[in-house]
Amino acid sequence: MAIASVIGGTIYLTSAQGKSISNNSAIANDTNTATLTSVWDKETEPSYAGTTEMTVYRSPNCGCCGEWIEHAQKHGFKVKDIKTEDMAALKQKYKLPTELASCHTTIIDGYVMEGHIPADDIKRFLSAQPELAGLTVPGMPIGTPGMEARDIKQPFQILAFNERGEVEVFKEYQSY
Repeated sequence: MAIASVIGGTIYLTSAQGKSISNNSAIANDTNTATLTSVWDKETEPSYAGTTEMTVYRSPNCGCCGEWIEHAQKHGFKVKDIKTEDMAALKQKYKLPTELASCHTTIIDGYVMEGHIPADDIKRFLSAQPELAGLTVPGMPIGTPGMEARDIKQPFQILAFNERGEVEVFKEYQSY
């Protein structure tokens, strides 16, 4: 059951008294205009002026990938969404090591972005133009963009990898 509370004229929806719905909260001045906000909605790279066109490959049956696409679009990325049943072949084509795989694969400016990477981290990576193959958030950690579930937030790492499959930590999220 959702419970609405009003603080200073703003309505906050919660799932149980005193507990927020999640790292997502519905906020509005009235219940007719309530919108869902996410911890990932706050843009931290507003001056990014690099490539914004990306191609996202995903299974037609994956809902979390659609949620991640919406996250990327909120951060100014223009997404070409390609649904395919042959994700394994695609990952192989882009030489993504199996242990770094997630559910969707994004290609932007010649780089591979695998999984539920926060959009602002993609912007930071692209701004640096490193001599790497790309970034990945292996698996599907709960709490990452597109994988939000109530107030559960698993720690996760964004890993950078090169063409030889060598990996280094790009960024780590312990509490967010």
